[in-house]
Amino acid sequence: MNKFRWCFIGAGSLAKTVAFQLNRSGRHEIVSCYTRNYEKGVEFAKKYGGKAYKTPEEAITAEGVDGVYIVTPHNAHYRYVKQALELNKPVFCEKSFTVTAEETDELIALAREKDLYLCEAMWTWFSPSANQTKKWIDENKLGKIHSADFTYHVNIINGAERVRDPKRAGGALLDITIYPVTYAYRLWGIPQKIESCGNVQNGIDISEEIVFTYPDFKVNISASIADFKGFEKMSIKGENGEIKATLYHAMNGVTFKKSMFKKETFKGNGPKMNSYLDEFDTVAKEIREGLKESRMVPLKATSDVMHLLDEIRAQMGLNYNNLE
Repeated sequence: MNKFRWCFIGAGSLAKTVAFQLNRSGRHEIVSCYTRNYEKGVEFAKKYGGKAYKTPEEAITAEGVDGVYIVTPHNAHYRYVKQALELNKPVFCEKSFTVTAEETDELIALAREKDLYLCEAMWTWFSPSANQTKKWIDENKLGKIHSADFTYHVNIINGAERVRDPKRAGGALLDITIYPVTYAYRLWGIPQKIESCGNVQNGIDISEEIVFTYPDFKVNISASIADFKGFEKMSIKGENGEIKATLYHAMNGVTFKKSMFKKETFKGNGPKMNSYLDEFDTVAKEIREGLKESRMVPLKATSDVMHLLDEIRAQMGLNYNNLE
């Protein structure tokens, strides 16, 4: 089968990581790219293939483009997804899908009006280990669930500038907290009650503590971009044991521990870390099949998660009023 041909909107560190994996697979090809810094786009194209363009319109409509991958800071997702859809191209957009639920719902409506494929790019929906966790939950392997705890603490506030930039919707919520929120939603749906509080400074959320209440148990989420206190761990406890994972958003492994001496460990194929190819192979196949949304990531799910994030943000008193 011919390679699936991509337009990249964005040429930062994540774009480079993805491009490297796509090229190495032999199943994908980058044919065009756009970033606001044209010289940076030229460098990206020289290394990963395709041609850099001075406008997003030119890159999106370049000859041979099968799909558009949006990999810019959060605040730019909405405008580039909208632009690609208006130019009649299928779109695969990085998390967080947009900044607000209102933006997400508008884009979903546009995709349906244009009869075009639209999907959120996020490991939590595609990774083999996350799929295995859902399988165990759906099979009632744990029995009655007693509690679930997710931590995601990583000191990145002095790393990439976008993380601490309120004009680009920086902060913990859209960068890292979205992972445990999505994980919980995927396993158990919309909670009955949401309680959240956060440390908001200079227009961004440094950390937050969130409790999702379900009929028989609670999910506790703790996240921070300024410390390593909780690291990144997942624990789901039930009457028959515990499901555990470390670096759960990206590691390709998860364990079901029934007792001190009896456990079952799942390890996906390939490297210890999830590959972006799980996502891109799936999306390319779905677009070629003529689907308008992903079997793995229904558009309703993307919308639901954005509405959960909106509620968490409102409870923290965090707003995004000064975006670029």
